[in-house]
Amino acid sequence: QVQLVESGGGLVQAGGSLRLSCAVSKRTVTTYSMGWFRQAPGKERDFVASINWSGVNTYYADSVKGRFTISRDNAKNTVSLQMNTLKPEDTAVYYCAAGGVAPDAKVYGYWGQGTQVTVSS
Repeated sequence: QVQLVESGGGLVQAGGSLRLSCAVSKRTVTTYSMGWFRQAPGKERDFVASINWSGVNTYYADSVKGRFTISRDNAKNTVSLQMNTLKPEDTAVYYCAAGGVAPDAKVYGYWGQGTQVTVSS
């Protein structure tokens, strides 16, 4: 069983930065592609970014391109999301997911519990 645990969420002012981390319980995660999704109240879960198993290929939603950076450290079994120039519309619960690179949440087999990110204006 693969377990994902997110951390790093919090409250930040618009224009600020946060770094989310996802710790993965299983060594075999190095073969998984990983992604970040977010869900605002009353809205669907949206794709944010993903990274393939080697870290060579990354993908971003248009809304975060140029502001967010996804990375991974397979030696430490972690995936990170560096979020810069945050906007109030980035406010959501952010989820780490394993098993895909596509922007479709259905292809990911494992999910973390989520971490809240709140951006004040």
